[in-house]
Amino acid sequence: MNEITKEWTLGEVIQENEDLADVLMGFGMHCFSCPLSQMETLEEAAEVHGVDIDFLLKKLNEENK
Repeated sequence: MNEITKEWTLGEVIQENEDLADVLMGFGMHCFSCPLSQMETLEEAAEVHGVDIDFLLKKLNEENK
């Protein structure tokens, strides 16, 4: 599996591993199915949702093994 970085879009995360949708939802990010998710980076989404990007990346990469 690839290491997920803050530059990835929400759509790319889901394409990498559909199971990561549960991690995103756990952080209140339910918007991965909307068209904006194809353009919004994880960093941008984390900022909008008040989520620490480093913690989010840690959790996503732990689950993406």
